[in-house]
Amino acid sequence: MPVPKPRYSKEEFARRGDEIYDREIRPHVGPDDEGKFVVIDIETGAYEIDKDELAASDRLLARRLDAQMWTRRVGSRYARRFGPRYRASGA
Repeated sequence: MPVPKPRYSKEEFARRGDEIYDREIRPHVGPDDEGKFVVIDIETGAYEIDKDELAASDRLLARRLDAQMWTRRVGSRYARRFGPRYRASGA
C-alpha cells in the first residue's frame, strides 16, 4: 500500500489537527478514553480512536486511503513524550 506524501508543512499539520481535535473530538471523549490515541485526517476531519495507535491508523486508512494523519492522545497535547519524565517526589 503506498504511503501518502505530506501535503502540508509541519506547522500546518499541527494547526489543522489541533483545531479539529478541539472543535470536533474533545467534546465527545470522556474519562474512559483517557490515554487513547486519536488519529485524524486533517483534510476531512475523519478520525479513529483506539488504545492501539496502529489499529486506529489502519481503520482510518481503510476508510481514507490518502488520509493526511495527525495523531495525539486524549488528555494530552502530544501522541508521545521523548526524553526524561520528571515526577514530584513524595518526600
